[in-house]
Amino acid sequence: MASDTTPAIIKNEDTPRGFAFGLTAYFLWGFLPFYLKAVAHIPSLEVLAHRALWSVPVAGIVLVALRRTADLKVALKTPRMLGMACLTATIIMVNWGIYVWAVAAGRALDAALGYFINPLFSVFLAAVILKEKLAPAQLVAIGLVVVAVTILTIDAGGLPWVSIGLTVTWGFYALFRKTLPIGPNQGFFLEVLLISIPCLPYVVWLEATGQGHLLHSTGWDTFILAIAGVVTAVPLMVYANGAKLLTLSTIAIMQYIAPTMIFLIAVFAFHEPLSLVKLGAFVLIWAALAIYTWSMLRQVRGRSL
Repeated sequence: MASDTTPAIIKNEDTPRGFAFGLTAYFLWGFLPFYLKAVAHIPSLEVLAHRALWSVPVAGIVLVALRRTADLKVALKTPRMLGMACLTATIIMVNWGIYVWAVAAGRALDAALGYFINPLFSVFLAAVILKEKLAPAQLVAIGLVVVAVTILTIDAGGLPWVSIGLTVTWGFYALFRKTLPIGPNQGFFLEVLLISIPCLPYVVWLEATGQGHLLHSTGWDTFILAIAGVVTAVPLMVYANGAKLLTLSTIAIMQYIAPTMIFLIAVFAFHEPLSLVKLGAFVLIWAALAIYTWSMLRQVRGRSL
């Protein structure tokens, strides 16, 4: 079976299978706050460690089933690739940590805002680091985001660090992840394998001292920690396979599904307060995303003519 690092032919059309994969992944990510709220009574660092540890066997089983372990063996023997994987693993670990803490602390709205801003931050990074030229509409969209963040900063008396933290970490993770010459499934396994190196002794220490929730708590705690790997790995791997069967414009629009669901869950399920100032900031972000999406669709339509 061919490795998924083999260059694939990029199709300018969506497939029903790809659409199903994409919807499944984004809906699973959208419902993730319910899982994080269920483990909110457990320290965030412990939840984070279990997400990494239990993801290793899940991702490993997938790789073995797909017979795509050859590239992983090469990566483990390549210092440069290992170094880049350590960097991306560290960044995604920080991103997960912020998200886990935010939901547990009743800040899911801030998390939603961060993931709404992320696509535009990625455009900004592409312009600054990759020297890609921005369209006028994209500049307007980024300007609206700057205004929204400024309003939130003034209102809160400080930077909305949860939103900015999620935006920056995911933006740089996506940027650096592109430089890792390995398939998405193998890359994810390599990252969680590296993350698990410090996480395993930490969890063992927690359990040995009676502070852990896996063996020294209720059966429910044991269950929800044990499924952390499935909750973490499955959406990412489903998305990785769906992205190959979708056009870039479809992926760009579908990525708003998860933060929209997080926003609705935060307001209507978790009953987090939505002030007029915060609502105004969200409206600016939504306007920016509408402008950005419109500009992107025009560019795609122009290239197809």
